[in-house]
Amino acid sequence: MTTGLWQHWVLPGIWITIQLTLYSAALATVVAFAVGTARTHRSRFVRFLAGFYTEIFRGTSALVLMFWMFFVLPPLAGWQLVPMWAAVLALGLSYGAYGAEVVRGALNAVAPAQREAGVALSFTPWQRMRLIMLPQAVPEMIPPFSNLLIELLKGTALVSLLGVGDVSFAAYLVRLATLESAQIYTISLVIYFVLAFVLTRGMRALERKAKAGIGQTPPKKILITQKLGLRQQTEMSRDWSSTGGAA
Repeated sequence: MTTGLWQHWVLPGIWITIQLTLYSAALATVVAFAVGTARTHRSRFVRFLAGFYTEIFRGTSALVLMFWMFFVLPPLAGWQLVPMWAAVLALGLSYGAYGAEVVRGALNAVAPAQREAGVALSFTPWQRMRLIMLPQAVPEMIPPFSNLLIELLKGTALVSLLGVGDVSFAAYLVRLATLESAQIYTISLVIYFVLAFVLTRGMRALERKAKAGIGQTPPKKILITQKLGLRQQTEMSRDWSSTGGAA
């Protein structure tokens, strides 16, 4: 693959993929927290609306929803969405529905005694959510959110069907120009892997920070030399016990 093809197609495609992932993830996060907290609301009507949204967007194809927003919504609304923003809306709303279930499950996993303590302290519902529920629930949300973020990154490849110049679309154009499939698609796999790896490491750092914020420090890593020392001490204690403490 020539340098010109790399500079004019592949590098811009990487940047567009990153933008799509970040914008869609931001929208999905807002939707997930809004709908997820609504699923735990005291009002049955609010829970019904949130559940209805979740079932609708979990039960529809993100690709079909993307096409619907780009081809069907403009005549109904009287304005046209550019392909990239149609993709962001479709991906954000779809993955936000999955994230809402993560938020609901994490909030419900908080011990009831914590909620009762907030009531005893005369906290308002918003104060209980902000000061008690979310700080304990967020660390439990991050691992499944990390999986959803990786799935969202891979889901951005769907936008190539709308002509958005992401990594997948750039790879298709390079293949047409060079007639080399193995090289460009192997490079595309590596690009997605590197992006996913960076996102995974970032989410792990965020998880450690969130757990440290509520006093849950990760266990310290034991070095190889420390493990060998512990093993030797165990063997010496075993030998001492077997000989009855005799010299």
